[in-house]
Amino acid sequence: MAEILNLRMARKRRARADKEREADRNRILHGLPKAERKAASTERERALSALENHRREKTDGTRED
Repeated sequence: MAEILNLRMARKRRARADKEREADRNRILHGLPKAERKAASTERERALSALENHRREKTDGTRED
């Protein structure tokens, strides 16, 4: 005997799965949340600043003694 299938529930399940696939695509397209982008940018700037402060020569070629 065949299993009884509620079509309304099957449509809702399929719609939820479609929305989840679309959400996954959007997460890939739009990347990180704003807070994470800002934190990464701040960390990158801090690292560049620390590196620049430890240079022996300035970028214009003069020595700093």
